[in-house]
Amino acid sequence: MKESKSKIVVGITGSSGSIYAVEFLKKTEANKYLIVSKWGKVVLQDETGESENTLKPYVKKIFKDEDLTAPPASGSNNLDAFVILPATTSTIGKIASGIGDTLITRTAQVCLKERYKLIICVRETPLATNTLEQLAKLSSYGALIMPISPPLYFVPKTVDEYINSFVEKLQGVLGIRETRGWRAEEFE
Repeated sequence: MKESKSKIVVGITGSSGSIYAVEFLKKTEANKYLIVSKWGKVVLQDETGESENTLKPYVKKIFKDEDLTAPPASGSNNLDAFVILPATTSTIGKIASGIGDTLITRTAQVCLKERYKLIICVRETPLATNTLEQLAKLSSYGALIMPISPPLYFVPKTVDEYINSFVEKLQGVLGIRETRGWRAEEFE
C-alpha cells in the first residue's frame, strides 16, 4: 500500500470506545502519531486487549502524554489533523477552558491557535449541559465535533460493520478516502 503524506496525530483518552481508535489506526493510510493518556491505556487494554506496544506497527511514533516537550506540543511543527478518539468529557472540558496540561490537551490547544484540523470524537451519552456547552464552544473555535455515531443507512449487520462505518466516515472527514453517501447512485 502506498502511504499518504498526511500527518495525523491520534489521542486516545479514557472514555469507552477505544476500539474505534484501534480500527482507525489499523485502517488509515497516513503518517500517524499516537498519544495515549494514563486512563486511555487502562480502557484500551480492558476493552480491546491492545496496548501501546501492540499498536506500534500502525504508527510512526508514540509520544507520552506527560511529555510536553514532544513535537506536537509546538505550533512550529505542522500537522494535518489531531483526532481525539475517544475523547473524555474531562478532556473536552480542559480543552474548552484553555488548559494544556498534558500532551493531548496541549496538542489540541496548538491546533486551535494554529487553525489545524481538530476532530473531537465523543462517545459519552447522555451528555451533561456543561459538556454540550463546552462542545459548542470548541465548535465555534473551529474544532469538528464527531459523536461516535455510526451511519445506519447502510444497515450494518455486525459490530465490526458499525465500527468500520464510523472509521470510514472519519476518514472521509479527514479527506483520506471518499465515502459513499446515502442513495449516492441517484446523485451522480
